[in-house]
Amino acid sequence: MPDVICLRPLEDFANVGVVPPRALTIRALDPESQELAEAMRSAEALVIPAVGPALETELFAGSAIRLVQVTGAGVDRVDGAALAGLGIAVAGVPGHSALAVAEYVVATAAALKRFLPGSTAAIRAGDYMNVRDRMIRSGLNQLAGLTVGVVGYGIIGQATAWQCAALGATVILCDPAIDREDGVELGELLATADIVTLHVPLQDGTRGMIGAAEIGLMKRDAILVNAARGGIVDEAALADALEAGRIGGAAVDVYSREPPAHDNPLLTVSAAAAHRLILTPHVAGATRQAWAGLFADAWDNVARVLLQREPARNVTNGITG
Repeated sequence: MPDVICLRPLEDFANVGVVPPRALTIRALDPESQELAEAMRSAEALVIPAVGPALETELFAGSAIRLVQVTGAGVDRVDGAALAGLGIAVAGVPGHSALAVAEYVVATAAALKRFLPGSTAAIRAGDYMNVRDRMIRSGLNQLAGLTVGVVGYGIIGQATAWQCAALGATVILCDPAIDREDGVELGELLATADIVTLHVPLQDGTRGMIGAAEIGLMKRDAILVNAARGGIVDEAALADALEAGRIGGAAVDVYSREPPAHDNPLLTVSAAAAHRLILTPHVAGATRQAWAGLFADAWDNVARVLLQREPARNVTNGITG
C-alpha cells in the first residue's frame, strides 16, 4: 500500500526537475477517484495542489493520514481546524512563488495602465489610428510616479512592494493582521492608490474584504489586482464597477469558484468593460522556477515526517505531524 497519496500528476514534478523521495511509495490519484477514500485508510500523507475544490473533512475520518502537504502557500482546500481535531497536520510551502506573483502584478497593472488588453483586436480590425488616439488621450501611464497600495504584507506582499518600488512607484501598505507603524488603514490605501494589489489569505476576516463600498473609495482610474484568493473580492461588485466606469480596470487570477461558473459576473461584462479586464486561470505563481522550489520543499517536508520522523515544517493548523 502507498505511503503517500498525491492528487496532482507525478509528471508535474518531473517537468520541473523534481524527483519525489525514492524511499516512499507514492500513488497518484484523481481527486474524484472512487479509490481515494480507501487508499487513505493506509497512506500516511496526502499531497495536494493549492488550487482545486475543497476536500471535505469526512474524507479524512478513519484514515491513516498524518500530514496534508500542499504544494503551494494557500491551504484553504481543507479545513485546518477540523483536521487538527483529527490529529492531522496541514502544511503549505510559503515564499517560492513570491517573485512570480509580484511579476504578475507588475505585468498586468502595467498592461492595464497602458490600455493594452483592447489594442490588439482594434489593430486587427483596421482601427490603428483611432485606437492609438484613444489610448494617448486616455493618458498612458508607467509605474514610475504612481502609488501602489499593497494589501497584505507577507512574503508575497513584500516581494510585490519591492518590485514596484524598484520601478519607481511609491508603495503604501496595509495589513489587517499586523499593526505596522509604516502602514495605513484600508480606506486610506484604497482612496490613495493608483494600483491596489491584494496579498492576504482567505479567512473569515478577509472574505468579502473588497466589496462595492471599498471599490467606491478607489480612484475612478485605479487598477485592482487580485492574485490572492477569489473570495476576497465581491465579483459582482467588481463587474458592476467596471461596467459603470467607477474603476479603471482589474486583473483577476483567482475566483470564488474555480473554474468560474459560466454565469460568473466577470465573464459576462460588456465588450467595453472587458477591454479593461484581464482574466487569468490562477497562474500568477505558476512559473517553472516557482514550481521547482515549491515542489522540492513540499516533498522534503513529507520525507521529514514519514522517513525522518521529525515534526513537519510550515504547519498552519498547530499539529506538527
